[in-house]
Amino acid sequence: MSRFLVFGAYVAITVAALSLFGCAREKTKKIVGFSQTENIGPWRVAETNSIKSEAAKRKETYDFLMTDAQGQTSKQFSDIEDLIARQVDAIFLAPREYQGLTPALEAARAAKIPVFLIDREAAGKPGEHFVSFLGSDFRAQGRRVGSWLAKATGGKASIVELTGTAGSSVAIDRAKGFRDAISSYPNMKIIATQTADFSRAAAQRVMENIIQAKGSDITAVYAHNDEMALGAIQALKSAGMKPGVDVMVGSIDGQKAALLAIMKGELGVSVESNPRFGPLVFATMEKYFAGEKIPPKIILKDRLFDISNAKDFVHEAY
Repeated sequence: MSRFLVFGAYVAITVAALSLFGCAREKTKKIVGFSQTENIGPWRVAETNSIKSEAAKRKETYDFLMTDAQGQTSKQFSDIEDLIARQVDAIFLAPREYQGLTPALEAARAAKIPVFLIDREAAGKPGEHFVSFLGSDFRAQGRRVGSWLAKATGGKASIVELTGTAGSSVAIDRAKGFRDAISSYPNMKIIATQTADFSRAAAQRVMENIIQAKGSDITAVYAHNDEMALGAIQALKSAGMKPGVDVMVGSIDGQKAALLAIMKGELGVSVESNPRFGPLVFATMEKYFAGEKIPPKIILKDRLFDISNAKDFVHEAY
């Protein structure tokens, strides 16, 4: 029997036993569990801090539990198991991958624990496997970078794409959106695509290898996040290429280091992806507990930063 079936049976038996014997723990406060995919990089740390800060403001009402999957889908599955076993009243989930967590979502549903997806989507039905997805329109983000790059290059570019975590909804949609935007420009070609897992260090290594293979053919870089763009910029500079002059670079997130790079002329554009989910996800959960109808998706409005406005927003960036 598979681990998923065994765990499903375990949850069903546990829930039934608690109901039968009346041994559910006494609670004076609701317990909220947060399953974070990892806590590495400025964006992810900013997200974690936002949710922890909001939980601290509500400490008289909620106990808060957080787990860190350390970038491993298998560990995130186990983390959700643990939160269910600890009888949390709600789960905030930042899923590492789109696929792979469905059995955990099924187990939460069996235990009647509402799940709120944050910043990445997961396979399942809203209103059934989870309450709602809260996050950005990733495909629109990719389209905005693609459209900006098309204008900046006059519709002619040989592009290196640095992608995010393989299998994640954000990486899939940012890739699709970008391709949608450049599809009407026959002289805009993606000449290399490789994952750097949203990491600056990995992106620098990957970009160094691509530069060795493609060299001066490269005229643009599209990175799925700012950290990878900053790594690519360093690799370009080390190779004697001038980012912003020889090679146009575009990315997504809107972190402070990226806005500073825009002001220096090294990064062309960064489309915002706001990591500050704390107030929104707690407010959404409270509306749910109050019986309000929650939409299946709550999409954040993201800004676009380039040389025209980066200096106006750098002070508030994370």
